[in-house]
Amino acid sequence: MSKGYLIANLKEHDPEGMEKFKQMSGPTIGEYGGKVLVREPSPDVREGENLGTVVLIEFESIDAARKFYESEKYQAAKAIRELAAKAHLVLVEGV
Repeated sequence: MSKGYLIANLKEHDPEGMEKFKQMSGPTIGEYGGKVLVREPSPDVREGENLGTVVLIEFESIDAARKFYESEKYQAAKAIRELAAKAHLVLVEGV
């Protein structure tokens, strides 16, 4: 079975809010078997607009990534993040 990945670009405007989001979302990532592979606040953007911090999280499957994203705990953290940052998130299945 292929791995699942959450790829996020985050443009933060409230550092305190983002800290709260990280405290809430971090344990939830682990509960769903996720592993943060990348968290880069200054990505080397070669094409397109620099949208901010890049985060890449690996899950055992795309279904696990979806269950994480749709979980009550993550949705509560997401509500905090939405007040603290603009975000672009995608879920993708590995090859």
